Amino acid sequence: MNYQTYEPHSDLKPLVDCYWTLEVPEQSEPQKQRIVPDGCIEMAFILGNDIKRYTSENEFILQPRAMVLGQTIEPFYIEPTGLVKTFAVRFYPYGFANFVSEPISNLANKETPIVQLFGTENADDLEQKIIKAENTEQRISIIEKFLLDRLNDEKTINIIVKNTVDSLLFTNGSASINSILKDDLSKRRQLERNFKKQIGVSPKQLGKVIRLQTALKMILNQKSENLTNIAYENEYFDQAHFIKDFREFTGINPKEFLTNENLTLSALFYK
Repeated sequence: MNYQTYEPHSDLKPLVDCYWTLEVPEQSEPQKQRIVPDGCIEMAFILGNDIKRYTSENEFILQPRAMVLGQTIEPFYIEPTGLVKTFAVRFYPYGFANFVSEPISNLANKETPIVQLFGTENADDLEQKIIKAENTEQRISIIEKFLLDRLNDEKTINIIVKNTVDSLLFTNGSASINSILKDDLSKRRQLERNFKKQIGVSPKQLGKVIRLQTALKMILNQKSENLTNIAYENEYFDQAHFIKDFREFTGINPKEFLTNENLTLSALFYK
């Protein structure tokens, strides 16, 4: 697997984490890969063969070839049908809401064709330019022009939502919502409403995903093989709490993560 990441334009850095590419040669026996939630929204262009997205153990749909993958709170399986070649934009949790009027909650836990978000003419034009580009640098230039042309005033993001996300990122997801709001619980309902609209999931769900990310990186970088230490450093109540959250978002126990072949792709993204 050849996975590469690229820095965004300075005007987009507050909203875009990175651009990334993934290339995997066609396999004689394609293998399902479990995708683990990462707290981000992504716009992806499939430039190789189609990719299956399993909706149950044996049933699948084909992912749109130009799509936005919204916030997810549970793992899902994908499987290539041949050559994998993907170009994508990874947005910070509140990043994508600056480019569309659609409530981000409508995009959660599914792939949405970009034509539904930007209209047929704009979406088709963008997709064709991405397909015909000669290299990644050209694709980055194309997508940046597209995004900068559509960049709304950043004030469209509710300040309480942004502060909450920033606090969750800064504390690796361990901060409680009450502590972020400084016990002004009158803001709680407003936060929940705006968070779902602009992020796609609840503050608590995003916090759990961000905290799990940190734990996954510790496991992958082998900073600690002791699950109790990982649980303690990431401010889980105890090891049992850590394992429960881990299973919720990955479907397996932490000790299985490094050796599970179905998680090779997710491990690559996290590492």
